[in-house]
Amino acid sequence: MAVKSGFAPVMATRQNHALEHATIALILQRTGVNTKIAGRAVAGGFYIYGNLPTAVVEEAAHEALRRLKGGERELAYSPFCGTNLAVAGVLAGVASILAMGGRNRLLNFPRVLIASMSAVLAAQPLGKLIQKHLTTSPDIPDLEIAGISKSGLGPWASHKIETMLR
Repeated sequence: MAVKSGFAPVMATRQNHALEHATIALILQRTGVNTKIAGRAVAGGFYIYGNLPTAVVEEAAHEALRRLKGGERELAYSPFCGTNLAVAGVLAGVASILAMGGRNRLLNFPRVLIASMSAVLAAQPLGKLIQKHLTTSPDIPDLEIAGISKSGLGPWASHKIETMLR
């Protein structure tokens, strides 16, 4: 199925988002879950924020690309994704407003707490669904890594992973 050119940057960002998640998952497997790391996808690639050796980022990115192309689609979805946080915030806000009602708001406070906690619990599986259908795409047969560069020092270090379609 051909993608309309107006949607090309959106699809590229979704594909890079999947590769970003997979890369971070592999870095965390190698360095441990206490590694301070974050990522952000853009149409031309993605950024990894954290004080990491370039060799670790490069190796993880290339392996992530290979494994996603090999069918390991689950690497594209992360429980730490900002999508999950956004879904949790929206659901908790809506649930709180609905539970608060129009009168006796202070008396409804226990309902508000229960409603918002329930919404946050529901957000994890819903966030993963939104990742699968809206914010990431592990379908990357033509995606290639064009280059990796590091900038900044210490805790302000980041890597830019540039991608391209072949």
